[in-house]
Order: sequence, then structure tokens, then C-alpha cells
Amino acid sequence: MKLFPPIKSTVLVVDDAPANLSLISAILKDDYTVKAVNHGQKALDLALSEPPDLILLDIVMPDLDGYEVCRRLKEQPQTLAVPIIFLTSKSDVEDEEMGLQLGAVDYITRPINPRILQSRVKAHIADTWRVRNLHKNNEYLEFEINQRTQQVLDLQNVTTLALASLAETRDTDTGNHLRRTQHYVLALARKLKPHHRFSNFLTESRIQALFKCAPLHDIGKVGIPDRVLLKPGKFEPHEWSVMQQHPALGHEALARAQADARASSDFLEIAKEIVHSHHEKWDGSGYPQGLSGDAIPISARLMALADVYDALISRRIYKKAAPHAQAVQIIMDGRGSHFDPDVIDAFASIVDEFREIAERFADSDEELQQKAVTLGTMVPPAHGPRIVS
Repeated sequence: MKLFPPIKSTVLVVDDAPANLSLISAILKDDYTVKAVNHGQKALDLALSEPPDLILLDIVMPDLDGYEVCRRLKEQPQTLAVPIIFLTSKSDVEDEEMGLQLGAVDYITRPINPRILQSRVKAHIADTWRVRNLHKNNEYLEFEINQRTQQVLDLQNVTTLALASLAETRDTDTGNHLRRTQHYVLALARKLKPHHRFSNFLTESRIQALFKCAPLHDIGKVGIPDRVLLKPGKFEPHEWSVMQQHPALGHEALARAQADARASSDFLEIAKEIVHSHHEKWDGSGYPQGLSGDAIPISARLMALADVYDALISRRIYKKAAPHAQAVQIIMDGRGSHFDPDVIDAFASIVDEFREIAERFADSDEELQQKAVTLGTMVPPAHGPRIVS
């Protein structure tokens, strides 16, 4: 997209001598729209209200001389880029140096040679339009890049949610579980961003990646057999061993995809961390690797709390929902054992925000009924609650 010059560019001529204004106008009028003023202040007023394509400026004028006019024009954003040519009888080298130091692009001394004047004006206006075209093209390219980047991000978001939703179709959770945990993680990240233990990791771009990756946390459940995944009651030891494989399964799938694509990004790295480590516990009693303390990735620590809180407050075909206050207390009791103490302290300060998120994305009776139909479990079983954490 190029911005071509108009049929006639505008030249503002500033000189207190009427004869000079007439002469210059006569030389340029066939090729340019010429505006002529005989006073420095008038030149400022006109240039600032309707910036011309070039200014021809005398130096010796009453009240405001050409140097001062040039200085003021270069101080204003609307006229900063307008080329100024001094056209004057002052021929000393010091005068020319002064004019160029103030920002003029050229300096012509009288008597005027019409061909030289026309040539200089034409060259500087052409340079101005080349710069404008370059800026416009850069703005257009930047716009196009931003548009394409947003399209890629939108596709990434849709693909992430589609994959996560596919995993959820084989589980007892609803799609709203994905949305809730996304927002829980976002709230925790925002709260912890200023904390000295988390500030280096929780940059704005990583916080956005956390939000987008959170729905993938249980993607590995796709690889768990239905007889285990959909069991409504307590797992037997061998079944629990199978269930504990889902973080590794999800991590391996993402790692293979990353290797095939030969690409790396915060999004992929954080997704792998969340999928692999969100069942780890601060005291090392979690799975699949038995990580403890700071060895657990920050992303996974946030996801762990979000996932457990949502499991507690959510109705499922095999359990009733715990009240918010009870869920908060259970989470708080896990400080230093299940969860990073500082993450718990952040959670404690935003429990009302967690409640609001839970209410905003609450599961409807229709969604729960549809999930039961899909899984073939119309009647809630008599088994006690099961929270996979």
C-alpha cells in the first residue's frame, strides 16, 4: 500500500519582501500549489494548521526572523518532518551553518537561479514523499503482521480448547471445568506476579501462556482406559497405578508433537510442565516423579491448586459439591504439604475471586445431565467422593 504524492504538492513561501514572494511564486506556480506569507508568525500559524510539503524561508524578517521560525517549526510534531529551505541574501558560511544546525535541509543564496530553485525543491519534496511512503508501507506491514499473528493465536486457542475438550468428553468433568481452572490460574498468576520468588517467571507473556495452556492439564487422560477413567468409586491399587500414568502420557504426546514440529516456545514448555507436574505435591508425595519444593515448575504449582479447588467445589456423577468455605479450608490445610506456602497465601487473599469465577462458570443441571447421558451413568452411584489429585 503506497501513498503517492498529490498532483501538486504545496510549497509555503515566507518572505517580508513582496517582490521576492512574487518572483518565487512565478517560478514554482506551474508545478506546485504556492502559499505566500510576509510575516514569521503568519507562517507559523499557517504551517501548523495546514502543514505544507515544503517551506522556503527567508532569514531577515521583522519581529520573528527565519531562524526563530525554523526553530519553532521543528519543535512541533505536526511540522517536524516538513523540509525547510532557507532562501536568503545572507551568504556567510556561519549563517548557512546556523540554518542547517536548526534543521533546514538546504540553504540557497540570492540572486535566485530559477532552475536551481526548481531542482532543489523537486528533490526535497521527492525525498519527503519517499519517507512518507516508507512509513505508510511499514505501518501497513505492521498491521498485516499483527493481523496474521492474531490469527495464529486465535487458531492456537481454538486448537487448545478443542484438544482439551476432546479429553474432557471421556471424563466426568464438564467443559466449564476448563474455563474455571483457566481463570483460577490467571488470578493466582496476577496475584503472585510482584512476589520476588515468582516475578522473573511470571512475565505478561508467560501469564497469557499459562491461561491458554491450563485447559490441557488432563490431556493425558485420553490414554487411560474407560474401565479406570470412568469408574465411579474408589480405585483399587492397580487401577490407581494406571490412572497415575496420565500426566506422563500427556507430556510424552506434547513432547513428540514439539519434536516433530522442531519448534519451541513458552506455550509448549509451559504446556508440558502443567500436564506433567500438576499432580506433584510440595512435600514430594505427589506423582508421577515425586518432585518436591521448587523442583516443581511454578506453572504446575498454580495448576495444582486450581485443579484441586475446582474438583472440591464441583458436582460430579460420583460426588456432591463441597461448599466454598469447606473447599478453601481443605486447600489451606494443604499449605506446606500439598501446596507451595506462598501460593497458598496468594490464594487466601483472593478466595472471593475464586468464588466469583466458580459462580460465573457454574455447571448447569442440563450440562451435568448431558454428561451423565454421554458417559452412560444416569444415576449417581453410592460410592464416596473421588478427587484425583
